[in-house]
Amino acid sequence: MQYLEGALRAYPWGSRTLLAELRGTPAPAQRPEAELWFGAHPAAPSRIGEQPLDAIIAADPEAALGARAAAAFDNQLPFLVKLLAAGEPLSIQAHPSAAQAREGFARENAEGIALGDPRRNYKDPNPKPELIVALTEFKALAGFRPVAETLELFAALGGLERYTCMLDPAQPEESLRALFTTLISLPTTLRARLIADAAASARELVASDADAWMVEVAQTFLQLTERYPGDVGALAALLLNHVSLAPGDALYLDAGQLHAYLSGLGVEVMANSDNVLRGGLTSKHVDVPELVRVLDFAELADPHAPVSVPSASEVAFDLPIDAFHVTRHRLTDGTALTVDVDGPAVVLCTAGCARSGEFALAPGQAAWIPATDPAAEFTAAPGETAELFFVRA
Repeated sequence: MQYLEGALRAYPWGSRTLLAELRGTPAPAQRPEAELWFGAHPAAPSRIGEQPLDAIIAADPEAALGARAAAAFDNQLPFLVKLLAAGEPLSIQAHPSAAQAREGFARENAEGIALGDPRRNYKDPNPKPELIVALTEFKALAGFRPVAETLELFAALGGLERYTCMLDPAQPEESLRALFTTLISLPTTLRARLIADAAASARELVASDADAWMVEVAQTFLQLTERYPGDVGALAALLLNHVSLAPGDALYLDAGQLHAYLSGLGVEVMANSDNVLRGGLTSKHVDVPELVRVLDFAELADPHAPVSVPSASEVAFDLPIDAFHVTRHRLTDGTALTVDVDGPAVVLCTAGCARSGEFALAPGQAAWIPATDPAAEFTAAPGETAELFFVRA
């Protein structure tokens, strides 16, 4: 077991306070701190001492990953753990399935698009299912809202009622595909007029006695149009579930599910990929045809991640994937986390101080546990409550 130094990513949408306050570094930070990566993705591998984790794994995959995981995941760490701090909305985006990622990566390689080219959609041949667990209040857009509710919303927003003819609750996927592709492909002048009409109507809706969920959607739409004037992503946001997570709540997003994180701090665990297809709310490359090709247009009535509670101190996130398994542990006097697995693991501390012998983790610090490491036990420092996320292959 060794300390794993996270790789800090300073994207413009990051927060100057959330990560700094968690880690006990000066706040506000000098620049936005968006993500802290704990993993072996070649774009920003974590380090153990002076060595990047991807090089350590490549030098002896079986020692690092174990025979099972090395064989199953082509000698690569199959997951990436992040602390994500959203001070502003992220782009509207989706991620490819495994088959789509392999095909897209090979296609863009054959087209000669360099990995660093801003037009590049596929940075690797991997899918990117992801889990986000809130550490603070966390707001997100996640998955297409049921068509019946979107019909109700559009009837209340000026300019959009003309599109209700495209929505049929009996054929949700066909309806959402037709409406989304229509809205995201509108000519610039027509789009600007539609956004202006919808914004005027949204202001009236916010001041009315409409249902709370519609008021929240209208408020978010206004915030997005102010931050990204004329951006088609604000229209796409009107089709998505608006989700507010309390600390400890979680979302799971599978391949093709359209989403955007809006604000808050969370632990994000995903397959080891950086493949993103964007649809707006960004200055980065937007590829509408490719985004539509990978999207899942099924209604997503409840995007919350299912959980089980094996004990009073442990919560397990029940996910339909093999790339990673995640549990959250609250350690107090008399409780412990025992790590004894046949594959690689990352232990991330998000509160208090956790100890394993002389080894100690403070908030924002992580440990790398290779497959060859013997069992370890983490406990909270005396008189403290510690929170740990345990991620394993």
